[in-house]
Amino acid sequence: MASTRHTVVPIHPPEASLRRKIRRHLRTLGFRRTGDGALEVDGNDKDVIRTLHASQRNERLANNADFLARRSTDLLRHFASGTEVEPAAIQPVLERVVAGTWQADLFRFASLTWSVPVSSGFGRRLRYLVWDGHNDKVIGVIAIGDPVFNLSVRDTLVGWDVHDRSARLVNVMDAYVLGALPPYNTLLGGKLVACLVRTRDIYDDFASAYGRSVGIISGKRKRARLLAVTTSSSMGRSSVYNRLKLDGTPYFRSIGYTGGWGHFHIPDDLFFELRDYLRSIGHRYADQHRFGQGPNWRLRTTRAALAELGFRDDLLRHGVQREVFFSTLAANATELLRTGKGTPDLASLLGVPQVAQLALDRWLVPRSERRPEYRSWKREQVLSLLAKRRPLNTPRQASLAI
Repeated sequence: MASTRHTVVPIHPPEASLRRKIRRHLRTLGFRRTGDGALEVDGNDKDVIRTLHASQRNERLANNADFLARRSTDLLRHFASGTEVEPAAIQPVLERVVAGTWQADLFRFASLTWSVPVSSGFGRRLRYLVWDGHNDKVIGVIAIGDPVFNLSVRDTLVGWDVHDRSARLVNVMDAYVLGALPPYNTLLGGKLVACLVRTRDIYDDFASAYGRSVGIISGKRKRARLLAVTTSSSMGRSSVYNRLKLDGTPYFRSIGYTGGWGHFHIPDDLFFELRDYLRSIGHRYADQHRFGQGPNWRLRTTRAALAELGFRDDLLRHGVQREVFFSTLAANATELLRTGKGTPDLASLLGVPQVAQLALDRWLVPRSERRPEYRSWKREQVLSLLAKRRPLNTPRQASLAI
């Protein structure tokens, strides 16, 4: 009797390979499943959060290796050594960054020193270098762009329903890059830089750039006014943005925490594979333009790919909560955002020189007297901030069941 040969045919091997790659990546980051199915990692301190971002940051540095090799030496001269900083004489100046200039290269270089990789922003964008006019060295960087559509703590504060939000979110921006560089960060320069977001200079720049622009998503002309700016701490609770007041005026205030959802733990290379997979099965999200087809494009694309691969939706619930802060440029901003009626009250909105002097007197000068070690910083040490980090190597890989 002739023997029967059975051939084992693999079922959708590309999908199986991609599923394994996703599981392996999350295990490498140190994630495991909780009893209710959410992802979690041991600890929630700043070192753990930095480590969770390590693979994404290392990928970003690798993608910029040629740029760093070509431009680092020249750009480094714009950073200060501690001995070049005279706290009482600091003269903060905002310079708007134009694409294709050396200032854009400097902004890019400075952003790469962040321990948590920064977004390139979405849709409308205003980018700035903050200079010290006294020594012509860079203090910090600011970038504001389109905010996320779904942010419950913001929407609850304003009192928005979904229709109000769709109509008036155009008047809100998000500071997605915001911070001071060494040695100014040691002097609490991050507080100074954050306060400069709430200035007449940025309000006017926004009006000039986007006041009568046509919405990419809606296709409608909107008379946008910069009424509020959000930002969030990448390290959980923030000591920089809390209690951020000058002369009795709040510049940022805490309004709560994010829900711990997002896609930061899905790096670019893995996202592109997920997108290619959607394209291979003809999914409509694969080639949608990330601005013109609505907000949160990357999040929705990632969620769709994971669902097609059979993963639970809560794979995007990473559990890392960010503290959210809200800055109102008009005294009646919240009411205007809620109702859509009225004229902005800008009486308390100062210019950069006035805000800068208040911040210097409150934070930077007193800090320099208490912490003179800022003077030991050498500009060459900036290069050490570009070193790669090692991701977590958890021994409990078998505990991640997705």
